[in-house]
Amino acid sequence: MTEIPARTRPLRVLAAMSGGVDSAVAAARAAEAGHEVTGVHLALSANPQSFRTGARGCCTIEDSRDARRAADVIGIPFYVWDLAERFREDVVEDFVAEYEAGRTPNPCLRCNEKIKFAALLDKALALGFDAVCTGHYAQIVTLPDGSRELHRASDMAKDQSYVLGVLDERQLAHALFPLGDTLTTKEEIRAEAERRGLAVAKKPDSHDICFIADGDTQGFLSRRLGRAEGDIVDESGTKVGSHQGAYGFTIGQRKGLRIGTPAADGKPRYVLDISPVDNTVTVGPAAALDVGGLTAVKPRWCGAPPTGPATYTAQLRAHGGECEVRAELVDGELRVDFTEPARGVAPGQAIVLYDGNRVVGSATIASTVRATSAA
Repeated sequence: MTEIPARTRPLRVLAAMSGGVDSAVAAARAAEAGHEVTGVHLALSANPQSFRTGARGCCTIEDSRDARRAADVIGIPFYVWDLAERFREDVVEDFVAEYEAGRTPNPCLRCNEKIKFAALLDKALALGFDAVCTGHYAQIVTLPDGSRELHRASDMAKDQSYVLGVLDERQLAHALFPLGDTLTTKEEIRAEAERRGLAVAKKPDSHDICFIADGDTQGFLSRRLGRAEGDIVDESGTKVGSHQGAYGFTIGQRKGLRIGTPAADGKPRYVLDISPVDNTVTVGPAAALDVGGLTAVKPRWCGAPPTGPATYTAQLRAHGGECEVRAELVDGELRVDFTEPARGVAPGQAIVLYDGNRVVGSATIASTVRATSAA
């Protein structure tokens, strides 16, 4: 079993326990490493009993009970903290507002930034804890001068550094990721949980957006924003269909367009642009999705900000691959050029820059430039 790097003294650690197997094993490893661990489950829904059963999210009544049982087995104190109002304001309302504005947000990234490593960490430090521990798969590397860097997990298949790219150096200094350097399969993590007597060993992973109970994102947005009929047009502006709300589409979407008029070349069409101003969705060929560059705002750096233009690898989705980019910080905005065109890049998504395995930082995509070859 991989151990947490040795410290000069045991830490007072607050372990965020979602009710899943990863956070339970992380808390157990932290306690086994000699730290003084307290478990906490974050109540993120004002009405969790309305959420679906089956442990597909992380805000259900079952999750709270599972986390408490795991803490009992580990032998650590356990509490439930109500952060439902903060979660609603910083994650749920942000999610709705971003879609209403024609952008595609990542609520898990926003939750890590605003809830787990802002609200939770700030409260933990105020109560005298030294660090917050989570079950994320990422690594924190301590340099000789004592500063810390965020790196990818040892196992790229489980790496979650993309959704942690919003953490700054101060937050990294008070974070523990005990699973990050684990070169094991998820089955082995489950086997470890079973050996430890943790009942969550066989619990399914959560994949859905936790605050959308039935997994129907479009239905959730429709209930929040209401129906708003508009046109689906091609690149020339010709109407080819209609929709019930532009917020129900994302850049690069192919399915569910319900276009009555087929393309002249008979090939599939994709969402190229979403305009909330006139409630119009523009569709076109796949080649028109190719992006040659972008501008991103609200950069957050996992350490010192980069100086001057440099070459990095970039990740544009939580489970996406890497691509090579040339990036530079100009007047507080990140200007990025792709070595090879990237496809389906949507405003609202996060771009996370890497220098090898090291996470440089993250920014929110504000606009894109179509690749010359696709213009």
